[in-house]
Amino acid sequence: MRVFWVMLIAVGLSGCTSFRADSEHLKTVPADRLSAWQQPLTPSSELVVDRDIGIMGGGCYVALLIDREPAALMAVGEVATFHLPPGEHIVGITTDKQGGMLCSKGRLNRELRLQANPGERQHLRIVSEAKSGFGIVPDPR
Repeated sequence: MRVFWVMLIAVGLSGCTSFRADSEHLKTVPADRLSAWQQPLTPSSELVVDRDIGIMGGGCYVALLIDREPAALMAVGEVATFHLPPGEHIVGITTDKQGGMLCSKGRLNRELRLQANPGERQHLRIVSEAKSGFGIVPDPR
């Protein structure tokens, strides 16, 4: 009987881990949820961010920050493209502070440093995992 419960919990927790969506299944973030870095620059670097598909946090937006300023609110299975000037940038995720109910009450603050080079395209993924929660990680495409 114990083995049954251990297996049930293991299967349940593994169901909370997100997975990368195929590019044809990703939806573009609507313009009303994009707030910065949308105009092409010369020179510029392109940053493509997609949010994995998964159950954990699926009913909530994740706020994407660039240089600690809001850039987008992203739902599960969405992708957004940003045009950054060359140089170092801080890209992070946090909870949707504008959202109501439980989505805005959680604590989430993950950041990474990004070096944007002219003419370069970089990909990042917003992931959710049962053990570590949400994260933002490089996506080598």
